Amino acid sequence: MVDFSHNMKRSRRLQMCLLLVCCFSVIGMTMGATPPKAMNVPFSKNYMPTWSPDHIKYFNGGKEIQLHLDNWTGAGFHSKESYLFGYFHMHIKLVAGDSAGTVTAFFLSSNNNEHDEVDFEFLGNRTGQPYILQTNVFTGGSGNREQRINLWFDPTKAYHTYSVLWNDFHITFFVDDIPIRIFKNNKKLGVKYPFNQPMKLYSSLWNGEDWATRGGLEKTDWSKAPFIASYKGFHIDGCATSVNAKFCATKGKMWWDQQKYRDLDAAQYRRLMWVRRKFTIYNYCTDKVRFPKMPIECKADKDA
Repeated sequence: MVDFSHNMKRSRRLQMCLLLVCCFSVIGMTMGATPPKAMNVPFSKNYMPTWSPDHIKYFNGGKEIQLHLDNWTGAGFHSKESYLFGYFHMHIKLVAGDSAGTVTAFFLSSNNNEHDEVDFEFLGNRTGQPYILQTNVFTGGSGNREQRINLWFDPTKAYHTYSVLWNDFHITFFVDDIPIRIFKNNKKLGVKYPFNQPMKLYSSLWNGEDWATRGGLEKTDWSKAPFIASYKGFHIDGCATSVNAKFCATKGKMWWDQQKYRDLDAAQYRRLMWVRRKFTIYNYCTDKVRFPKMPIECKADKDA
């Protein structure tokens, strides 16, 4: 005899599961979301050398470059345009082997005394030790908001994507679409937030042996030079504007201004907390020696 009651219960459970899947899909669509995929364009479309152009090597029709660091100099490049809000990313393969003392940087910065800045800094290490990723946010010329994590993969074996989503609500750092840090707009609490100073994008490979590895205890081994960092993915999805502009002409109309990008969704927050629990090795918010009084944004925002 067939147990129809069992089959009906099983059917109800299946329908409930499908309903939950649909609900979570809708939530993911209406809250946080992954930015659109970028186009693959040549370096020269959006960038130009900043210094030591002879230490920049071009491949694949300019769609891939390398920065070289030796005991004479490193190299750097910057965007041709300045931007006020947007999504900024780069595919980077970091210096392989013994990279102690080297710093590979990818950041946004305005050019004035009270500048705004949003930093990725990759701190080299001795062979076998994890790369340290340091992030920082400067507002109105003031920084001191360092956070450090150990990367959970070997960033020298393949390209990984490092990106920043910057809008009027938050600045979020991503590693391969995983949020590792969020700095929210807390202007109402008196915390300065970058909103009216256009920034250029910069990247560089340079010698930071005075501080980069174990506080400067590990020095650069120049017998391993040249040190090489590789780049591709030179598309920029931002509001290009004059360096003196105070307002983006398309503000409110771009995809990064829309409701679903005004915060992370539940899944993204879980991944952020995963990074905090397993890989964070320094957070200025919890440094009571440097900050006996917790910074306002840390006290107000558990996600800082």
